[in-house]
Amino acid sequence: MYHGKTFIITIKIKDINLIQIKDEQIYFITETDGKEENKKAIIRGAFMGAGSMNNPEKEYHLEINVSNQQNLDKLVNILQTLGICVKTFQLSIYIKEGEEISKFLALIGAGKAVMQFEEIRIQKEMRGKVNRLVNCETANLNKTINASIQQIAAIKKLQETGRFQKLEENLKEIAMLRLENPDISLIALGKLLKQPLGKSGVNYRLKKIIEIAENCQ
Repeated sequence: MYHGKTFIITIKIKDINLIQIKDEQIYFITETDGKEENKKAIIRGAFMGAGSMNNPEKEYHLEINVSNQQNLDKLVNILQTLGICVKTFQLSIYIKEGEEISKFLALIGAGKAVMQFEEIRIQKEMRGKVNRLVNCETANLNKTINASIQQIAAIKKLQETGRFQKLEENLKEIAMLRLENPDISLIALGKLLKQPLGKSGVNYRLKKIIEIAENCQ
């Protein structure tokens, strides 16, 4: 029943041996004769009465607030025996890991919520992977472009000073290919050589060109 903004749950004490009332506070009893269903009932009741969960699309956070340390300790103990990892802060029990929240929802029998939560979790993980791939590709592209700019600047300097024609043929070949293909990777550049080279070989030649340009007056 509702009383103002408070929802009051009435329990017939004679029908359940999992709680006791002392000093106007409810205390959970963990001596549940070892029955897993009784333990789950306590957790289910605690969450329904004092629990909350954030919108998983924003962040993973499930929390249960209790009124005293005794209840906190007992709930943590029950959850641990049921294989749920939780953390505590003051008189709050909370979970921030997606997998543990999913296990908790399954534990209290919220099957539909588990399905919805898992769907959102998979979507978030997929978006995260795509973003990481995009960021990685962008970082690699920026690295390639920055390196190419440095290499081209060195080649042009050698051309302007007349030093280019004095380079070894293999250096001149890679230099001309870089000028013609400023935005391709070292691997792709190596495949264009008369005698193809791997990434390390191409990188060595281009670094040699930069070194010569830096020492060129």
